[in-house]
Amino acid sequence: MAYKISDDCISCGACAAECPVSAISEGDGKYVIDADTCIDCGSCESTCPVGAPQAE
Repeated sequence: MAYKISDDCISCGACAAECPVSAISEGDGKYVIDADTCIDCGSCESTCPVGAPQAE
């Protein structure tokens, strides 16, 4: 299951910088994760200052 970014996202971009497969991009008001590209590594979750990325 891919990770998903909750509405808690503050659009800081820390998660996108840490994603090894570039699955994270800036969306409308928050960052979004492409579920087809995400490899469930957890890098985004451990980097996020507000805990917005969560495993589905």
